[in-house]
Amino acid sequence: MITLKRYLGKEVAQATGFVLAALLAIFAFFDIVGQLDDVGQAGYTLSAALAYVLLSQPSRVYELMPIAGLIGTIYALSKLAASSEFTIMRVSGMSTRRLALWVINVGVILVAATYLTGEVVAPPLERMAQRLKIQSTNAGIGTEFRSGAWVRDIVRDAQGQVDRLRFVNVRVVRPDTTTALWRIFEFDAQFRLRSIATAEAGVYLPPTADARGAWQLSGVVETRVPTVDRDDDVPSAISTQIVREPTRRWETELSPEIFGVLLVTPERMSMVALVQYIRHLADNSQRTDRYEIAFWNKVFYPLAILVMMALALPFAYLHVREGSVSLKIFTGVMIGVGFYMLNKLFGHLGLLNTWPPIVVAALPSLVVLTVALGTLYWIERR
Repeated sequence: MITLKRYLGKEVAQATGFVLAALLAIFAFFDIVGQLDDVGQAGYTLSAALAYVLLSQPSRVYELMPIAGLIGTIYALSKLAASSEFTIMRVSGMSTRRLALWVINVGVILVAATYLTGEVVAPPLERMAQRLKIQSTNAGIGTEFRSGAWVRDIVRDAQGQVDRLRFVNVRVVRPDTTTALWRIFEFDAQFRLRSIATAEAGVYLPPTADARGAWQLSGVVETRVPTVDRDDDVPSAISTQIVREPTRRWETELSPEIFGVLLVTPERMSMVALVQYIRHLADNSQRTDRYEIAFWNKVFYPLAILVMMALALPFAYLHVREGSVSLKIFTGVMIGVGFYMLNKLFGHLGLLNTWPPIVVAALPSLVVLTVALGTLYWIERR
């Protein structure tokens, strides 16, 4: 049985690797075609486009691994069935449960490799890819707003109570963490406007043993608004003040990592980065739904490899005359595409309907797992 286990594992692993390489080649081709529209604009060269696509491949590996596991397992088992090797294995005493355990052993290795790729390899290379493109085009980071990036920063007192609220708008965020065109709107705890400040540029100063992290702002112009009692109907002599400073050290919890979120989509961030940004949004009373869904997807998505490989097991029991190997592979491709679309659909529906993020992330895999177990049960009873 150990020999059969090793042989089956080798066949499944080789078929999965071959399918993954084929899928990566196809997607890399389409990625290159998609980049050709930008080649020649603002200094973006073909070599830069090729480097961008190459650096994005680990993220593709992470995305395609469940589909590759499904198609590769179907191909390996169908090939064994077509050559009657699978029949010999069954006669030798291999039960459906044992077959599932052998395939899952291979799947666990693929799951570990996928977690490693998605958490360690892909995120930094994805940031490098985005920075390469931005540097090649001499542009700042694009955002969903024409006015740039908007973040909220809450300043608390020693007792942890809200002392001030600051709404920060940064028009340009560059890959080297330098920034330009700042606007800072500061309110007190009662939401009364206290000041409006602008700055031409900002450079981040990392925290040290003696000081917190801060931004070194240059070309600062601040308009300070006096506090006026709303019930006071007597004209006041106080007026707004305009303060100009060539440089200012501006202490805040905002770091380049917060702005760096704009470089990479949530689906391609690491779980550590997602947790940090979710905590920042929660501390500032902002919605975290999209990033929580992305986090739980990162938790459950590699486990979908096991589910998809379990779904491939029934194909081994289909007789050759009931469908050729190519038909089975085509069916596997369609199932993989359906799973990918189902995953995306639940993500959007969960975001629109504010469903629990953990349910949104786990439900597609649970649906496929139910189908796989039901099919195996039907085959056993047949």
